[in-house]
Amino acid sequence: MSSPEISLTINGHPITVPAGTTILDAAAQLGIEIPVICYHPHLTANGLCRFCSVDGGGRVQLAACVTECANGMTIETHSEDVNRGRKTILELLASTINLDEAPEILDFLEEYGADTHRFPGAKRRTSPVYDDNPFYLRDYNQCINCWRCVQVCADDAQFTYALSFDGRGFETRIGTFMGEGMTNTTCVFCGQCVGACPTGALKPKRQALLEQGMNPDEIFFATRQKRRKKAMDAEE
Repeated sequence: MSSPEISLTINGHPITVPAGTTILDAAAQLGIEIPVICYHPHLTANGLCRFCSVDGGGRVQLAACVTECANGMTIETHSEDVNRGRKTILELLASTINLDEAPEILDFLEEYGADTHRFPGAKRRTSPVYDDNPFYLRDYNQCINCWRCVQVCADDAQFTYALSFDGRGFETRIGTFMGEGMTNTTCVFCGQCVGACPTGALKPKRQALLEQGMNPDEIFFATRQKRRKKAMDAEE
């Protein structure tokens, strides 16, 4: 049996969609692009960053990626209040996190005219760079807690559950069970978390070494030496 249909208006355009359709998907059917940061089309939407929020005429804005359409809704996706909210979200991100390697977010900063120095006294997120496996680095100074890596490691793709949230409040970050290095977790090094990351928080090891100025031969030699040392240490 087909789903009942829902009729609403988005930016003045009427549309009818099946029940359960999100505002984000309904807008896309009209050719209206709602910007997203934490959302990924192949992962479960959680509405964490709220950058996709739209005006539905209520007291609070609606996260378009998780809010289902309802009959009679009148949605504005780029009103003055909505754009102001998105600009503030970008400014808050820039005040606490290194966004130098987040190309999509950098484009949004320019598009919305965000002032990256609006909150000069804000506390920066600080974290060591974890170089605990042969394949990729974890630099949570660049992490926006979008949860993509956690989702792709869990039920949305890999079912290994090597990554999870750690800490609370401002100190919330991506971590591993008991803070173990990746080689001591259930990680199978499939690389899907790296591919899903929208910033430089997860980066292939070879890419990082190339950016540091090493050539491919030097990378191969350094990697071989490191593996040899690790094997010798294990024998001892």
